[in-house]
Amino acid sequence: MTAVADQATRPSAVPGPAPHRPSTARLALVLGAFVAMGPLTIDMYLPALPTIREELGTTSAQVQLTLTGTLLGLALGQLVIGPLSDAVGRRRPLLAGTALHVLASLLVLVAPGIAVLGVLRVLQGVGCAAASVVAMAMVRDLFAGRRAATMLSRLFLVMGVAPVLAPTIGGELLRFTTWRGVFAVLAGYGVVLLALGAWAVRETLPAGRRRRGGIAATVGTYRSLLGDRTYLGLVLVAGLGMAALFTYVAGSSFVYQRQFGLDEQQFGLLFGAGAFWLIAATQLNPVLLRRWTPGQVLLAATTAGTVAAGTLALTAVADAGLPAVAGALWAVLFTAGLALPNAPALALAQYGDRAGAAAALLGAVQFGVGAAVSPAVGLLGNDAVAMGAVMAVVLALALGVLLAVVRPWQLAEPPEPALPR
Repeated sequence: MTAVADQATRPSAVPGPAPHRPSTARLALVLGAFVAMGPLTIDMYLPALPTIREELGTTSAQVQLTLTGTLLGLALGQLVIGPLSDAVGRRRPLLAGTALHVLASLLVLVAPGIAVLGVLRVLQGVGCAAASVVAMAMVRDLFAGRRAATMLSRLFLVMGVAPVLAPTIGGELLRFTTWRGVFAVLAGYGVVLLALGAWAVRETLPAGRRRRGGIAATVGTYRSLLGDRTYLGLVLVAGLGMAALFTYVAGSSFVYQRQFGLDEQQFGLLFGAGAFWLIAATQLNPVLLRRWTPGQVLLAATTAGTVAAGTLALTAVADAGLPAVAGALWAVLFTAGLALPNAPALALAQYGDRAGAAAALLGAVQFGVGAAVSPAVGLLGNDAVAMGAVMAVVLALALGVLLAVVRPWQLAEPPEPALPR
């Protein structure tokens, strides 16, 4: 029997009382605020990267490794926090991770050099991992199939404001403070989230549905997930798509500021304009899902993204100028906004009983591949040609995995969880 058929017969959750499904708008706002901590942590300091390089006496590649450290923390932290949330519930890991993020952000204020800054960025990433994996697991606790993809699209609307505003906020903060002041603001945001979590976040995984068994059970769960061809293929597609997005994040400040001569504030505005297209696509996604399945939308978006990235590379080689480069980048971001909600929704669809571990492995691959690929832009020259080439390669690989491994036309839609309204 095929992996798809195996998935179709797998129960979506172990027996136990079902949690109450809260208002989707409120849930999207609350979880979006927590998930936004990751993009804010990644993006808010981007306008200061050249300044950090000069002040700490290091190289562009080493400064970009502080971004890589955050992505590694996000990847590795999820592998631990995901199964933990399956065992103890979602709420406690969420609040503990947020507290770790606050502590690491405050310590950045006294970081003496690039090495210490890199370590603290890893810890920030681990704190953000809790928000990322728990939010995804909570969505899967409550939704599946098209409704999960729709909910994730709403979640991306809220969290999408973060990458739109973060570089702009960072650029404006640099008018009045140093780059360390950016991290003081991040610490303050974390404190606000702790208060919000204590007041508004309710547990979505009842005690009767929790999975226990320690390290051996966790390893067994991951072994089972890695043996599922369709799930693994979707995880790789999501990871390669995220790698394209973080290629843009890692290289955009150098492309816009060094290659095209924009200042910190102009960079923030242009970066935000690009993120607008990402958000617009996530909100178009629920409309498309009324007519097409998540698999069909994912396939179309990945194909279009590959074409757009190739166009970006050719545009950059032809030295067509900033408007042409920005337009091609925005096309890539638009397709990413269609792919990002659907790949996770499909990957998690059959794992309601192991949503934490499944979301953790998904997130770890997403941010792990992003961490591995994003330095390639710096190594290849930190220009638009390098950015376009890396994006084109990773999206072509994603399309190949989608066609050869996932075969989205064979996927059956799972039933919705039987939850009271």
